[in-house]
Amino acid sequence: MTASDSSDRDPAFRFEYEPATVRFGTGCVDDLEGELEAQGLERALIVCGSTVGSTPDVIEPVRTGLGDRLAGVFDETTTTKRLATAIDGRERLRMDDADVLVSLGGGSSLDVAKVISILAASDRAAQEVATEFAETGTITVPDEGLIPIVAIPTTLAGADLSMVAGITASPESGLVDEEIGGGISDPGLMPAAAVYDPELVATTPASILAGSAMNGFDKGIETLYARNATPITDATARHGLETLQNGLRAFGDGKRDIGTFETILEGVVLVQYGISRPGKTTASIVHAFGHGLTRTDDVQQGAAHAIVVPHVLEYLFESDGVDAQAGMLADALGVGDAANHEAAVVEAVTEIRDALGLPSRLRDVDGPEPEAFTAVAEAILNDAFMANAPPGLEPTVDEIEGVLERAW
Repeated sequence: MTASDSSDRDPAFRFEYEPATVRFGTGCVDDLEGELEAQGLERALIVCGSTVGSTPDVIEPVRTGLGDRLAGVFDETTTTKRLATAIDGRERLRMDDADVLVSLGGGSSLDVAKVISILAASDRAAQEVATEFAETGTITVPDEGLIPIVAIPTTLAGADLSMVAGITASPESGLVDEEIGGGISDPGLMPAAAVYDPELVATTPASILAGSAMNGFDKGIETLYARNATPITDATARHGLETLQNGLRAFGDGKRDIGTFETILEGVVLVQYGISRPGKTTASIVHAFGHGLTRTDDVQQGAAHAIVVPHVLEYLFESDGVDAQAGMLADALGVGDAANHEAAVVEAVTEIRDALGLPSRLRDVDGPEPEAFTAVAEAILNDAFMANAPPGLEPTVDEIEGVLERAW
């Protein structure tokens, strides 16, 4: 293991952040019409998946809350976040003459809504956009004309206060010659509002919530040790982790009352507040592992995070010259009095994962086999989020493979 000359965080920082308006509380979707009125928006197209669109306990409160401002429902999003779906969504937006997109469900629906917004603003032909995406892995965001988005999450991944979107394209669409995945980032993609209603989240199956919760939880962990962390994000992530871990432990113990969901959602809002900013994100090495493990295999992102995060933390804590903020993490996770902060943090994170019933070994999920670990390690090292690894960390392929082997 080699380390750079300094592991100290630069005390100077510039914090530019224009987040969504946050609406929080049980039954807050009842006033969606009022929120749209406050923002000067008239006609809303709901963007969701078919399951959400056909589940009355989820879709009906939103339809009712929008009232006369509901223009229609586009319920064709999937977890694959296809460009072709966004293209169809643009046509539906035009047909319904909508001026705002209401993303309802998980991060996939929000990402598709963002791409619909981009396509509607640019008015480019579908094939032209697909060609750019195939060549560059991204899509140009117009300087003006983006359709505002109101995000209503029903999962816990913490992707709502974000200015990025992931998207894929497949040969089946007729737009590209091979499977492609990529990302888009622009301040204009930050939602105009994010609405957190515990009653809606409570309708989501526990297994889905558990996996998504690990993604949100890891955002808080990573924000504390990221290379570009700031005192502002330290404060929100630290308090968010403290709140979130209390809620997740209760959830793992079988407590599924509205109070538990309120606690979890409060933590989710806080851990992601300020982490997605122009040219910056505090997503770091755990997220790079998540990308590397899911790029060619069917393992779910939350499961990948759950499996690797204790081992990644051990790797960071063992690396010479690297300050992974064990003390701050220990305080946030309620183990600040432990004699060994590093060991206590790993144990606390493992306990929360296990309480959620998530997998603990790569061999137990549909992920890569050991013979593919070198390729996975190379993909992890090349992931953009590795640039946010803690100061002083200079990982090698062998070291990343070692983490994967521990996780196996």
